[in-house]
Amino acid sequence: MSASKHPVAHSIPPHTLTRLAREWLAEDTPNFDPAGVCVGSEEVEAWLLCKTPHTILAGSPFFTAVFTEVGCTVEWIYQEGAEIGPDAVTLTAVVRGPARCLLLGERLALNCLARASGIASRCSKLKEIAKGDGWHGEVAGTRKTTPGFRLVEKYAMLVGGVSMHRQDLSAMVMLKDNHVWASGSITEAVKAARSVCGFSSKIEVECRSVEEGKEAAAAGADIVMLDNFQPQELHSAACALKNEFPNLLIEASGGVSPENIVLYFSSHVDIISLGCITQGCPVADFSLKVQNPSANSMYKQLVG
Repeated sequence: MSASKHPVAHSIPPHTLTRLAREWLAEDTPNFDPAGVCVGSEEVEAWLLCKTPHTILAGSPFFTAVFTEVGCTVEWIYQEGAEIGPDAVTLTAVVRGPARCLLLGERLALNCLARASGIASRCSKLKEIAKGDGWHGEVAGTRKTTPGFRLVEKYAMLVGGVSMHRQDLSAMVMLKDNHVWASGSITEAVKAARSVCGFSSKIEVECRSVEEGKEAAAAGADIVMLDNFQPQELHSAACALKNEFPNLLIEASGGVSPENIVLYFSSHVDIISLGCITQGCPVADFSLKVQNPSANSMYKQLVG
């Protein structure tokens, strides 16, 4: 059974999964695997256990890709995007293959699943908060991702139901304070960026005041980010900008957390981005246990 039936999983090209799995394996085992001598190549079965109740499963394509690369198979019990639990320990998948190969992929596959599922779980919670408050804007991640692991983290945001924001520096132009200072003004920065990106990319400008926001909008920016505004200041600034530039998208960012995000909801705010979606996000607790055929009960395996 495949866990990758979530629509977002179809956006990852197979060759990308293979490339990532090979890179991770090469990094983790650059030459010999002395521990492999202890276990040999006997066919074994291992149970993937989730020990964090109410986890949103994310990252199964990466988990499967790692084990496929080492000659193992994965049978999923839960589908990608499903909520696992509510039990303290939940059997999530079964991995089969040669013992030494299964153990080669174990930690890498678990790392992907734990990180991605943690992010997806936080994103799902944020989405539910927004829905429960009746806010119709988009919760979004940021580019505060782990170098070399961005694809997994951005993918997890989508599984969790929020926007991943821009994928990289090539995807959308974001002009921050340093760009503006180096260019001389917001107007000059927007003009220079537009000369390169043309009509095919949006331009977003980080602004610290209503006046900067108006300059950005007048210069042709598509999105104004109101950065590090207190909630009441944010609502006032967003309203003023929307009244003058109705088609302008307003993003709020800086200081937003799962605990205070409700304070930032407004009909004038289109996007709320949070760095904590990836930075400091708790991981889900997964473990992989090779089964002993002589064990007397499932209970012994789950708690052993």
